[in-house]
Amino acid sequence: MRRLAVFICLALWCCGAERSVHRFRYANSQPPQHPRSLSMDFFEEELEKRARGRIDVETYYSGVLGRERELMDMVALNILQGTRGGFFADASPKYTLFLLPFLVEDWDQALRLVNSAFAARINRDARKNGFHVPACGISQGFRAHTNGVRPIRRPEDFIGLKMRVPPQEANVITAQAFGANPQELPFTEVYQAAKTGVIDGQDNAPSNLWDMRIHEVQKYLTISNYSTGPDPFMVNLDWYESLPADLQRIFDATAREAIAYSDRMNRQSEQEYIRKLSEYLETNFIEGADLDPFREAARPVYDYLIGKGYFTWEEVEEARRAARGE
Repeated sequence: MRRLAVFICLALWCCGAERSVHRFRYANSQPPQHPRSLSMDFFEEELEKRARGRIDVETYYSGVLGRERELMDMVALNILQGTRGGFFADASPKYTLFLLPFLVEDWDQALRLVNSAFAARINRDARKNGFHVPACGISQGFRAHTNGVRPIRRPEDFIGLKMRVPPQEANVITAQAFGANPQELPFTEVYQAAKTGVIDGQDNAPSNLWDMRIHEVQKYLTISNYSTGPDPFMVNLDWYESLPADLQRIFDATAREAIAYSDRMNRQSEQEYIRKLSEYLETNFIEGADLDPFREAARPVYDYLIGKGYFTWEEVEEARRAARGE
């Protein structure tokens, strides 16, 4: 009888070990209604369902746990297990390549690029720095410029403007190439900075502009589709490798679906956000041959970042071929 009791206890302990719950804490700085957050709601629901209770997901939005810099540091330390945001160069400096101005021409090219074998190689490269990246999307679409001084129709119109840029080297150099005076600020400070005249303008995805009510403190909107950016789903590598193999497969598959869902939402909503912003801002579109002076002005950005050793000309051309589907 005693042997039977011991056997039952061991069996229950083994079952409990197999059913141990892995907690996945995730945070981003966008509000709950933003496509990035909505896609992570999808991820939470689907992953918990598919993992049958073996993974518990906690999501935090609107920067309640800190700014993107702090969130990235917390993932590196495994305080948080996942994030998406602007400090992807911590995972791999090669993600900087995706920020190059005029690297891709439209959404189709951007999607082909982030879903290519080229992008998958960069995702794997992040493991060297302690991150697992199961998927990489497009960071909320194409960036748009706003300012409160004058319409932007040619690069010279940027001269003298204090333009907020994300605290990323590629964005700073691009703003300088266009002739602007870049100001590095967290996006959460942009509204007040524009309202008080600390900055003249900024650029960001139309969804962010609307959600943060930037149209209330600016006058002009310029659409040139000059740049997108990567949206890697960055996960602490040690946490990921603690998962059993079957949960790793479930986690990765669900992450890929969540990123694809995010990209679909951003693509579908971009024109609607531009329409809504245009009700408040004087809007001009730069297209066709009018883009040529901007492309010419942006050339030094490529030389500078390649010179820094983040990537090579060969990798730029490989990325362009991947974007074209070649």
